[in-house]
Amino acid sequence: MEIEIFTGPGCGHCARAKALLDTRGLAYTERDVSDPDVRREFAERLPREKAIPQILIDGEHIGGCEDLEIRLGAQAG
Repeated sequence: MEIEIFTGPGCGHCARAKALLDTRGLAYTERDVSDPDVRREFAERLPREKAIPQILIDGEHIGGCEDLEIRLGAQAG
């Protein structure tokens, strides 16, 4: 499973999503949108999304932190 997560500094939901992935032992690639090149890629790949985190699994956009929790069967909150 290939997981990619677009994040940003100081983002609590990003930290929560990464913690969930870490707890599950799932490897992921973090893409920090504070980098202008990553921000541009984020806008091109996910033009309708403005909030972070945004998570892709095997190239499929699944959404944000709560969507990840649902996808992995975790309790939200």
